[in-house]
Amino acid sequence: MKQFQFAYSNLNNLRRELTKIDLWRKSTITSRMVFQIFSEILDKPLLQQISDAIRSAFPDALYMGCTTNGSICAGELAKSDVVVVCNIFEFPTTQIDMMQYHLTDDTARDVVQDFLAELEKRPWVKAVEMFVTIRGMSMTVFCDELQKARQDIRMYGGGAFLSDINDNNANVFSCKGDFTDTGVVFLLLGGEDLHVRTTHIAGWKPLGKTFCVTRAENNLLYELDNAPAYQVYYNYLNIRNDENFFTNSLEFPFFYEHNGIKILRAPIASNPDGSLTMTADLEENVAANLAYGDPWTILEEIRHDGETLRDFCPEAIHIYSCAARRTFWGDAEISKESMPFQSIAPTTGFYTSGEFLRTDGKMNQHNVTLVVAAMREGDPPEEEMRQFRMEERDVSGKVSMISRLARFIEAATRDLEQANNQLSEMAVTDGLTRIYNRAEIQRRIKERLKSGETLSLIMLDIDNFKHVNDAFGHKEGDAVIIGLADLLRRATACDNSSAAGRWGGEEFMVLVPESLELATKCAADCVKYFAEISFPAAGHQTVSVGVTQAKPDDTLDTLLVRVDKALYQSKTGGKNRYTVL
Repeated sequence: MKQFQFAYSNLNNLRRELTKIDLWRKSTITSRMVFQIFSEILDKPLLQQISDAIRSAFPDALYMGCTTNGSICAGELAKSDVVVVCNIFEFPTTQIDMMQYHLTDDTARDVVQDFLAELEKRPWVKAVEMFVTIRGMSMTVFCDELQKARQDIRMYGGGAFLSDINDNNANVFSCKGDFTDTGVVFLLLGGEDLHVRTTHIAGWKPLGKTFCVTRAENNLLYELDNAPAYQVYYNYLNIRNDENFFTNSLEFPFFYEHNGIKILRAPIASNPDGSLTMTADLEENVAANLAYGDPWTILEEIRHDGETLRDFCPEAIHIYSCAARRTFWGDAEISKESMPFQSIAPTTGFYTSGEFLRTDGKMNQHNVTLVVAAMREGDPPEEEMRQFRMEERDVSGKVSMISRLARFIEAATRDLEQANNQLSEMAVTDGLTRIYNRAEIQRRIKERLKSGETLSLIMLDIDNFKHVNDAFGHKEGDAVIIGLADLLRRATACDNSSAAGRWGGEEFMVLVPESLELATKCAADCVKYFAEISFPAAGHQTVSVGVTQAKPDDTLDTLLVRVDKALYQSKTGGKNRYTVL
């Protein structure tokens, strides 16, 4: 496999480059060839002129192209508006094909189903590369349908864009169709001697508070934590709901888990009602964070994945990187991400409005992510493989400061969450015994009773407790109370539905979500095992217990009155016993 890549300057220069390719091709054995055209501008006459020149020079070649937010040539951000890439396959077993479809929300399902039917006719396919127009669309149906393809087929690609990220007129085109702002071009690659590896690199990390998606419909995210989703961007980042929202929010996507992997998802618009339009659907009741770019993590992931791809010995590398990453690094430093891959194979690609990659059989549309596809024909070469080289990981002071501030926020958020958890626990916990307080255990009894499920209650009272306080002091009295609480905590630890709480003073209540028979056994055990405890000063103490089971016509009051009556009978009947009513 051989790759040629060059920046377009004028038609004469293009023809000279095509002549060079033709001379090389005639000097060796080749099988198939495909051209890819990346353009930062939507100049249809120019792009048509380039396409016509390619068709004239190589009638048997396929070509595909799209508008971009910038192109990658020889591993670097291209200085030219247009980049032309030619991939020539040398093995006779390698096969390629191309298809173009009209793609909208309404046609997505039919498009993919037709494409999958075509795939079935081509068992040689190993990989599918795609250029897609995605602005204004939800890509959920598109991705969900694509993942029905044969499991061994790799899929990857990028969303067309423009240099002005607020311009929705991004186009795709190919030898199989015209220029369109609603389309997808599929390049099919395969054959027994073609090998493809793919990976994706994020480097964005969750920032601060975790939110819950409380309302979402299709690709509209309405509420986070029961508040308009837009407020997250305004309250935490001071990003306003205006015409600049997309530009200002691009570097701060949402970070959440989807299809078993961590996904970044950026909004493309903020709506008057405070909802956010996303490029794919979000599920309700999932946890999501805002995310920020951490330069150290980004570069470390590039090093790790680059060294893995080096061992694959690729002959060509295609990169699809989100425009948000270009915004994050700036034009002066964005090539830090792509240039290292050039050290192991010719590297091209473009900056996208969204990235596509199939991972573990699941088709995902990413944002703010770098997708890498590496290709090779035949077996790895026997000679020493190329070294994966990266520059020293120097980052600008600004980016370093962002990283440090983000770490500070993360630490502060952890401290705040810990404090909030402690406050929440204190609100439902008895301060002395660390089991539930009366309000919480009563709330749980009320909820269980309302549900109509089986409910039994055990009410306990320490016998002669006033004597313990008078004879041994309140400190020893507290020890006796804590001793009974610890016993009840152990008794309910094996069942999340059981609960023990301090009812008041030396009285306790236990909720048992079981039959009266099991509650009675538990009560008998409490009487037995509490009497076996020996306290430092008070020695052995006893407890009286009442047991009852909720009846269909019980209210909270009637249930509590009955268990209290059972406890009273144990007290008047001699103490250190249990009574069932």
